[in-house]
Amino acid sequence: SVLVFGTLEYGENLFGDSKHLSVEMRTCLSLVMLLVISTSRAIPVDSVREEDPELTAGYFEGDIVLDAAPRNGMSNTSLYWPNGIVYYKIWEGFFDLVQETVIKGAMKTIEDVSCIRYILADDDQPYFVNITGNPGGCYSTVGFTDDIQKYNLEPFPINQGCFRIGTMIHEMLHTLGFYHMQSTFNRDEYVQIVSENINPQYLHNFNKYDKDMVEDFGEAYDYGSVLHYSPIAFSANGEKTIEPLQEIPVGLMGQRVTLSEGDIRKLNKMYNCVEKD
Repeated sequence: SVLVFGTLEYGENLFGDSKHLSVEMRTCLSLVMLLVISTSRAIPVDSVREEDPELTAGYFEGDIVLDAAPRNGMSNTSLYWPNGIVYYKIWEGFFDLVQETVIKGAMKTIEDVSCIRYILADDDQPYFVNITGNPGGCYSTVGFTDDIQKYNLEPFPINQGCFRIGTMIHEMLHTLGFYHMQSTFNRDEYVQIVSENINPQYLHNFNKYDKDMVEDFGEAYDYGSVLHYSPIAFSANGEKTIEPLQEIPVGLMGQRVTLSEGDIRKLNKMYNCVEKD
C-alpha cells in the first residue's frame, strides 16, 4: 500500500507525542488526513501537473535556493543541522489552519522515521527555517546555513501543487541537506537524460554532481526517491526528459507521496540516527 500521510506502514502513531501540535491542531489533522487519502485515491499516481510548482520558481534546479558562497552537498557536514534539530517559524498571514496543520504533519512524518526534530523558534533563536507562502512555487535553501533561511510553499488546495505531502517533504529534505536524486554522480547508469526534449533554457538543471560533492551513503540509485524529478520535468514538448534504464512501476519516478525506504535510510545515516524498529 502507498503511504499517504504520516508513517502508518512503520506501525507509528500518526499523531504521536508531538510537542508542536495542539488539541485543535490534532483534530484538524484527523480531518485533513481523511481529505488527503480520499483525494489521493482520486488522482492517478502517474498524473503530472502541466506546471509543477517545484519547477517554476526559477531557482537552481527549479526549487533550490543557493548560498552566495559555493557549498558542497551532502558530503559537507557543515550543512547538517546541529543535533538534528530544525528550528522553524511559520510566517503569519499566508496559511489557514488546515494548511498549517498539513505542514506540521509533514514535519511529523520526517520525525517519525528519523532522529530529526522540528522545534518552533522563539524570538531569541538566531537561525531558523522561515516558512512562507509567497507566489512563485515551492523552494528551499539546501542544508543548514546558520541564518534565517528560505522555505516557501505557494498555497494550493490540499494534495495539489506545493500542498502535496510529498512536495513538502521534498523541500524539507532539501533543508536537511539533500539535493535531487537524478543529479547524483552515477545517474547515467540508471537513467538517460533526453536532452532534445528539454527546454533549452533549463538544460543546466540536469547537470551531474561530482562524487566528492554528494554522498550516497552506500545506498543504491533510488527511482522512487521523493527527491527524483518526474519523467517529464522541464519538458519542451510534453515528451519524457528522463528515461529509466530499468523497468520500474508507472508513477514511481517523481512520486510525491512520501519518503522512500532509501530516503529514510540516507536521512538516518546522514544524521547518525539509530533507526526505529
